[in-house]
Amino acid sequence: MTQNAAVRVRGLRKRYGGVAAVDGVDLDIARGEVFGILGPNGAGKSTTVEILQGYRTRDGGEVAVLGEDPAAGGREWQAKVGIVWQDGGAAQELTVAETVRHFARYYPRPRDAEEVIALVGLEEKAGSRTKALSGGQRRRLDVALGVIGGPELLLLDEPTTGFDPVARRQFWELIRSLAEEGTTIILTTHYLEEAEALTDRLAVISAGRVVAEGAADTLAGRARARATVRWTEPDGTRRTEETDTPTRTVAELAARFGGGEVPELRVTRPTLEDVYLRLIGERDGQGVAS
Repeated sequence: MTQNAAVRVRGLRKRYGGVAAVDGVDLDIARGEVFGILGPNGAGKSTTVEILQGYRTRDGGEVAVLGEDPAAGGREWQAKVGIVWQDGGAAQELTVAETVRHFARYYPRPRDAEEVIALVGLEEKAGSRTKALSGGQRRRLDVALGVIGGPELLLLDEPTTGFDPVARRQFWELIRSLAEEGTTIILTTHYLEEAEALTDRLAVISAGRVVAEGAADTLAGRARARATVRWTEPDGTRRTEETDTPTRTVAELAARFGGGEVPELRVTRPTLEDVYLRLIGERDGQGVAS
């Protein structure tokens, strides 16, 4: 475990009966990093996060989170790790302020409740009961409860499921502000756009194993993949060409079209979605984790 590492995992394994939910996962996550975990339903994402948080025991492997084994982490260690589950459970009859202040009492060195309420953008709702909040506002409250203890590491499990596009973008800004404060964040999500917008690096888990890891723009050779050039000929015929030298192809097209605009010209490389679907597709038929 290096001084700069928040999480180090080697050979992590967890089985449920005869099914391998996590089957030899290795991870290294630096302090201050926003790290994404992608994968289909049942891939082992939530189980991995639960083990990192100390909520679930493992069957094998080595795990160090903030320098300690989560399975043996005491109260002081637990206060350093915040978590926001997919389904929050704040009391419906308490106000936002009452809820945050109540949870603050669980921690030895909590953040200021009013400061945290402002951080998640709920100042105007501080006196409102939880049951009166919108879905996006309740999610912000969940995050407030996750950070009130002043955690060094924040685990977010599918944090924007069910959000509309506006609420999702607002939530992204909140996550970015937490990252700017130096909080290490581990994010599981099904939204590839979210992973690309927020993470420094990510891992793709399929059938309980890490099948690729890296920055979103370079994952699984994405940055080196062949580009696809599309255009329309003067007679209306649509053309497509895959090439390792798209700039040269475009220059040749421009010359052929007399230096004018090339109709419907588009140059694309594989998206994160393309790479992700290829990665999990390569695991099809090799077992399903839970």
